[in-house]
Amino acid sequence: MKRYDQLTKDELNNLKVDLEKEIALLKKLNLKLDMSRGKPCKEQLDLSMDLMSVLDKHSNLICKDGTDCRNYGVLGGIEEAKELLASFMENKIENILIYGNSSLNVMYTMVMQAWIFGIMGNTPWSKLDKVKFLCPVPGYDRHFAICEEFGIEMINVPMSEIGPDMDMVEKLVSEDDSIKGIWCVPKYSNPDGYTYSDDTVKRFARLKPKAKDFRIFWDNAYTVHHLYEEREKHDHIIEILGECEAVGNPDIVYKFASTSKICFPGSGIASIATSVNNIEDIKKHLKIQTIGYDKVNQLRHVHYFKNLLGIKSKMIEHAKILRPKFELVLKAFDSELSEIGLVKWTKPKGGYFISFYGMNGTAKDIVKKCAELGVKLTDAGATYPYHKDPNDSNIRIAPTYPSTEELEIALNVFTTCVKYCTVEKLLS
Repeated sequence: MKRYDQLTKDELNNLKVDLEKEIALLKKLNLKLDMSRGKPCKEQLDLSMDLMSVLDKHSNLICKDGTDCRNYGVLGGIEEAKELLASFMENKIENILIYGNSSLNVMYTMVMQAWIFGIMGNTPWSKLDKVKFLCPVPGYDRHFAICEEFGIEMINVPMSEIGPDMDMVEKLVSEDDSIKGIWCVPKYSNPDGYTYSDDTVKRFARLKPKAKDFRIFWDNAYTVHHLYEEREKHDHIIEILGECEAVGNPDIVYKFASTSKICFPGSGIASIATSVNNIEDIKKHLKIQTIGYDKVNQLRHVHYFKNLLGIKSKMIEHAKILRPKFELVLKAFDSELSEIGLVKWTKPKGGYFISFYGMNGTAKDIVKKCAELGVKLTDAGATYPYHKDPNDSNIRIAPTYPSTEELEIALNVFTTCVKYCTVEKLLS
């Protein structure tokens, strides 16, 4: 079959009539399917139910150093939790602080502290005329929401399969001292599923920002989230904090991670890994903010996972559940959308999302049409600052939460809507 842009107007109109019939049939199904967020499914949550019973004895609540986890204290996290997260994040214990249940909350806190108090004696961001962040796009909508909350101006930086456009990043940060940070999801990026190359990580570590308080916000959310076991070594990236230290740039990075999509989202433990200087600066405010985070939950995770091998073993179980769903999406796209010739999609080997790129000017229409048929997707434009996709083409596909049967139905709806909206756009 010819590409859609090679069809005559009559052929496009005939195709539109056929697609309208398909849409009418789909509407009769009265679907209510939600693919808007990258949530683990019930089967994934069931994998960690033993987490609820690992602290069923009084003796299990006492740390190796005698700390009673039921009581106050231990600001930066219990030693056992630091050891677990340090191995998970590939960092030293002295570079780790354990927080509460959410790495997003830690990122927000870092921006808020910089906004109110400044970083390492520098002027608080709130007292500056202009504060800017670099935002690799498409990217994570919640990163962008933090910037919007504080009135931080966002600058789009194009993403590629090896990471952000580093020529652009290096130029901008070296020239403009109002640029205070950049958002990064270096492993199986949200939403494209790309992994930064070694060269990209090295160039990040060697940045020479004009702003002394510039920080890389390194959100390593999917560090162990491989869909295929053999990808672990292939997709391993250089550890950023160690690379920064090696080139004499130790304070430039805040690195974040959590166990949220390893066990229970919203009930995990989150951490920041950064330089000792940064940690001391953070602790000045942290000790006023809290007496200490949930040590019982920290110890529960330690007893449950035991070590990094325990975490990796759990992720192999997750992959067995998720891999067929990702493959189902890619198979549907290959079989139903390849003929269009005007669309493309990423083929990630890990993480939680697939990035779909429709014909320019169709993403909003596709999402709207899917919603009319009972399939809720992430809003078009959500993967760009201010919800403004300049091409109106990117849609984040989140295949993890629905059952396989629901996903199959949702993909039928999605591919039909892509075809219909593409035909409409060509006819217009």
